[in-house]
Amino acid sequence: MDLAVKILYMLSLLGVGLGARHLGVLTEERADYLTSFAFYVALPALVFDSTASTPLSDVLSVAMVASFLVVLLGVAGVGWLVHQRVPTRAERSVAIVQSYHTNFGFLGLPIVAMTLGSVATAKASILLGIGALIQIPLTIVLLTSMNDADASLRDELEGVARNPVIAALLLGLGFAAFSLPVPAAANTVLDGVSVFALPAALLSVGASLTLSLDDVDVSTVGSVVVLKVLLMPLLGLAALSVLTSDAVTVQAGAVMLAMPTAVSTFIYANELGGDARLASTNVFVTTVCSLGVVFVLLNVLA
Repeated sequence: MDLAVKILYMLSLLGVGLGARHLGVLTEERADYLTSFAFYVALPALVFDSTASTPLSDVLSVAMVASFLVVLLGVAGVGWLVHQRVPTRAERSVAIVQSYHTNFGFLGLPIVAMTLGSVATAKASILLGIGALIQIPLTIVLLTSMNDADASLRDELEGVARNPVIAALLLGLGFAAFSLPVPAAANTVLDGVSVFALPAALLSVGASLTLSLDDVDVSTVGSVVVLKVLLMPLLGLAALSVLTSDAVTVQAGAVMLAMPTAVSTFIYANELGGDARLASTNVFVTTVCSLGVVFVLLNVLA
């Protein structure tokens, strides 16, 4: 499938999810079922399928992990500095968090799988696991400390530990490390289920998108977009190109870092004293903009 067609396909799925919610076809309950299927079934299947069948030496490297961490934490630091001008703590905390907190799972990994192949998908699965372990605790700490909100970091970390995607990643890496074969029947089932990761995730994300610019500082939204979907992938591209000569690693890492702000940041903001309206707007705008950036990146890196 041509790259432009793939991007249009992704935009169409987002649009279908958005339209289905507004028409009442994809109700909140049905959207929750779809999200649960993507999170507990399709994405873990994709993660395990990609990592278990690929030699560990082909997908895991210190340079890839180091580059990824430098960019993720670096953009968080830049966001902290840039957004100090935002007047209220509720808005400022959301702007900082949404400048780095990336949708690696519901968009990043499925898009890499659709566009870059199995080895890149295995690399992206590892980056997804690392990203979850770093950005979720960081987001909780920032939102709670800046908004004087109550939240148990221990509970959140336990939630990360119970994440089915991370469990699937560890299991897949174990199979790869010990060269354990995946039974043919299981492999067939995993292949069949993982195909639904992208459509299920995109429909779910589309159903969660809302845009309301009333009482939202457009300049703050613009700065979040610049940091999240422009600066982050550019820094990732530079860091990965310098630290590793592997083209697939550069492609997978840059595309993952070009993903939009995660939908979960809206939930965190809503629960931990952040500005929910700003959070919702940022998720919407970065999601739309990121697909254009991904299209350019994939054309440049092809």
